[in-house]
Amino acid sequence: MSSRASMTSAEMKELEKAIEQIWDIARRLGLDPFPTHFEMVPASIMYEFGAYGLPGRYSHWTHGKAYQRMKMMYDYGLSKIYELVVNTNPAYAFMMESNGLLQNKLVAAHVLGHSDFFKHNCYFQHTSRQMLEAASVNAERIRRYEFQHGRLEVEKFLDNVLCIEEHVDPNLAMRPKEWEQERKEEPRVRRETPYDDLFRLDRVDEPQQEEPRRKKFPPEPEKDLLLFIAEHSRNLEDWQRDIVHIVRGEQLYFVPQMQTKIMNEGWAAYWHQQIMHEMDLSSEEYVDFANMNAGVLAPSYQQINPYLLGLKIFESIKKRWDEPTEDEMREFGRQRGQGLAKMFEVREMESDVSFLRNYLTKELVDELDLYIYKREGDQWVIVEKDWKKIRDMLVASMTNFGVPYIVVDDGDYRRNGELYLKHLYEGQELDIKYAERTLQAVYELWGRPVHVETQVDDRKLLLTYDGQRNSQAHI
Repeated sequence: MSSRASMTSAEMKELEKAIEQIWDIARRLGLDPFPTHFEMVPASIMYEFGAYGLPGRYSHWTHGKAYQRMKMMYDYGLSKIYELVVNTNPAYAFMMESNGLLQNKLVAAHVLGHSDFFKHNCYFQHTSRQMLEAASVNAERIRRYEFQHGRLEVEKFLDNVLCIEEHVDPNLAMRPKEWEQERKEEPRVRRETPYDDLFRLDRVDEPQQEEPRRKKFPPEPEKDLLLFIAEHSRNLEDWQRDIVHIVRGEQLYFVPQMQTKIMNEGWAAYWHQQIMHEMDLSSEEYVDFANMNAGVLAPSYQQINPYLLGLKIFESIKKRWDEPTEDEMREFGRQRGQGLAKMFEVREMESDVSFLRNYLTKELVDELDLYIYKREGDQWVIVEKDWKKIRDMLVASMTNFGVPYIVVDDGDYRRNGELYLKHLYEGQELDIKYAERTLQAVYELWGRPVHVETQVDDRKLLLTYDGQRNSQAHI
């Protein structure tokens, strides 16, 4: 696909002035973003950043696969990344050098919406604001391990770790220190048996004692599977344990973005519209902006457009709190003209799950023509139009950011050091074949048989991998 030439020096100067103006408008409208550094990059670099998630991140074949897919879509004109903004302080934003001047003005306005969201949403408060530097340091450590232990050995180990990279717990940072200390206690490797005293010469003179009751390990189910393995696996060398911590640390950085995708994109879309309307654009530029904005917000018949859905919900919030009904004013004590304040409150306190549950209304479901469909034979058929069921389905699909909720229930199952996991079933069954392959990866990390309890067809099912084969048993 032929692409536009890079911006001229005159256009670059105009863009610099426009970014200063956009910053001033954003602040005047109430946004409070991080200081933001903008950089122009070619398509190859933009798609590398998009595939890796962060500039300078460690190499792995999954990143290369994502890059090839994204770059191919761009080359064939099927999709395009206009910008990428990194949640750091200061924020770093990358613009595609083939964008036009007006496109990059829109991108700058959109970026400041994201940066404001990163800075103020509560789910981002525990993320590292120096992740660019941390990612580069992590990549250097992994390159050193590749030199010491061989690239294939490190890649194979990363394959196993990345199979469970989503299974982290971002809420651990808020746990009390006493709980953290108790969680780290390990059971003894060797346990006494009732027959140990047969070989003691003084056994006749001692009263027989009851075997102490086994202390549960961990005391409470743990969601952070990566951390549990890093701290308690007896099968890992120091360099492997370090890699697990690296993957976990970077995943924790990305989790809030997974939890707030619709909100984040909707917030940025809302504010890029407001900022661009405040800009001194010509009539031709306004028409071009309207066309670009329509493309960003175009609905899809195959999946939810997060820009559109998030924007519409924020617009609905503003309207409802600006113009409350008499009943709402009487029952909730609302006052007119509070829409903007409510939007900022929602931006600070919510995630996609609560955002959709609390603010996706029947009117919005009807306006956006949302529905549930499934494939029957060779056709896709609409099976549900009830707005509450649609809302609840969307919420369920985003609970735990769409990943099965797995906890460590027993790290010393059968008193044999085996790992017993539980799938907290909420209506969505595990993909059994995928789960069995994942158990094999967990076995390589844990070094002992691994089990996961789940539910299929309203019956409990135990999946096991013992190092040689997978097995299933109803329990």
